[in-house]
Amino acid sequence: LQNYRMLFSQSTFWKAIGNTILMAVMGLLTIPVGFLLAVLVNSLGRSRLQEFFRVGFYLPNIITGVSVYLIFRVVLMTDGGLLNNVLSAITGRQVSIGWLADPKFARWGVTIIWVWMNAGYSMLMNLASLQAIPTDLYEAASIDGATSTQQLFRITLPLLRPTTELVVLLQLIACFKVFGQIQLITGGGPAGSTKPLIQYIYETAFSKNNLGYAAAMSYVLFGILLVLSLAQLIMQ
Repeated sequence: LQNYRMLFSQSTFWKAIGNTILMAVMGLLTIPVGFLLAVLVNSLGRSRLQEFFRVGFYLPNIITGVSVYLIFRVVLMTDGGLLNNVLSAITGRQVSIGWLADPKFARWGVTIIWVWMNAGYSMLMNLASLQAIPTDLYEAASIDGATSTQQLFRITLPLLRPTTELVVLLQLIACFKVFGQIQLITGGGPAGSTKPLIQYIYETAFSKNNLGYAAAMSYVLFGILLVLSLAQLIMQ
């Protein structure tokens, strides 16, 4: 019980919780990105080209953490990084944002990596749901004079709602468990701005050898994931 009393009085624990929640919410950008990719891929029809893009967009989801680190170390470098070079070309001035070195931007750097790795999963889920919508609904709407925008908001999005709710919950659960990518890419820095709860648990247990305190935090994480999992079951 003393571990729990210490736990809830430590600012570092609440900072780790805050980082976890904030990055989990930012990670939900995978949902709209995945939806847009699904719409684009679905517009290709059932063809070999669609299969190519379907596999291509999903591929980052199965790449190992070390490979991701090697790729984005180049993409997100402060000086000469691919992303900063693109932004410099667009804005017409030199951009030197520390996507992984500046506490103000490090969470966005981690989010970019997360979206790149997981948008393909969201795309596949949305694509399957899009292809399950009966085409006669769109034909009837067109006959009644519905525009493409009206069909999107009155047919597509309402019928995709169960899939969207499921993907949101799965992404939240996955974000709360993220560890390997952050450990490799930022190590929780700079200044602890990207340190999630699970990494704080790991450091407390295996670097500081405070196993009881780490176990108490693990039960808190378990409780959060239990609530999210129950919410997913209720929605299903």
